[in-house]
Amino acid sequence: MSRRSDASSALQLVPAAHGFATGDPTTDPTAPRYGPCLVPELPDVELYVEHVRRRTLGQALEQVRVASPFLVRSFDPPLRATFGLPVTGVRRLGKRIVLDLGSDLHIVLHLMIAGRLHWKPPKAKVPGKVGLAAFDFASGTLVLTEASTRKRASIHLVRGEEGVASQDPGGIEPLAADDEAFREAIRRENHTIKRTLTDPHVFSGIGNAYSDEILWRAKMSPVRLTNAMTDEEIARLRVATQATLREWLDRLAREAGDDFPERVTAFRDEMAVHGRYKKPCRACDGPVQRIAYASNESNYCPRCQTGDKLLADRGLSRLMRGDWPKTLEEFEQRKRERTVANEPEESLPRAQEKTAAGARARAEAPAAIPPKRRTGR
Repeated sequence: MSRRSDASSALQLVPAAHGFATGDPTTDPTAPRYGPCLVPELPDVELYVEHVRRRTLGQALEQVRVASPFLVRSFDPPLRATFGLPVTGVRRLGKRIVLDLGSDLHIVLHLMIAGRLHWKPPKAKVPGKVGLAAFDFASGTLVLTEASTRKRASIHLVRGEEGVASQDPGGIEPLAADDEAFREAIRRENHTIKRTLTDPHVFSGIGNAYSDEILWRAKMSPVRLTNAMTDEEIARLRVATQATLREWLDRLAREAGDDFPERVTAFRDEMAVHGRYKKPCRACDGPVQRIAYASNESNYCPRCQTGDKLLADRGLSRLMRGDWPKTLEEFEQRKRERTVANEPEESLPRAQEKTAAGARARAEAPAAIPPKRRTGR
């Protein structure tokens, strides 16, 4: 088989990750079964922090009931050392939540992908399959769950600010960064801007979902290399970053109101591009596209962000070479050509006539004589 034939086969067999399938794994058998990207990010974690602070600040942590042996990742000091200590503060550390306690002890909670918090009545039971731990207070119980077979959520109990700092990846706070700090972080290493925004060692709290929204607002390609960015582009990106995060902080706070937040997800109907593959862009009505990689995907609008160019991963674009559609127009033309090529050669009346003839033949055929049954002695 020629290289061109291989490329054409690849376009038909593996395009679901690159924009050629209907895209919905629940209805499209060709769509990829990527795990949903549900990681709580800066706006979500800040919402948790605010509501946990309201309910626990000044109260004594009566006890911590741990249901999973994989949850606690530290051993000194022991978790029982926190029993009876008051909560003196609740804060965010990247995508982590820190409970500051008396005696200079700090519980650092990392929700990872599927970890979620719930506020329940006092002494509430830890759920059977998804429950990881319960933090008991006089006013209620903070329950930690993780709806995943891979238990990644973690708790570290550390002593002093040095212990807290050991859990910090080191990224700068995007909402507090001025022009100089933001520009220095962007140009620290040469990577795609998508990777740089989501690197916790560069920026604190930004993940896959909000980076898509930030880049859409900045009208910037996710594969733009940071060393090639001008000062004007970096300044535009900083404005877009802070505006996007503040918008979602306000939106999530309004949605939750006084209730403890239960709907924490990376996919929201109000988002501009993230999770909106093949849906119309909020600005230009063009179809949102995606780049699939590992267990995640990046969503973008070709018209708003890449000058109508379709982005491909390195492996598939190398295999397909000239067959990979470079623009939305070429993409739509390729779909029309495949539709025409797959149409049946026979007309509908002819096909119906053949179906009816087959049914008559089966009806007129003599009934088959059933085999003689053996009888046991």
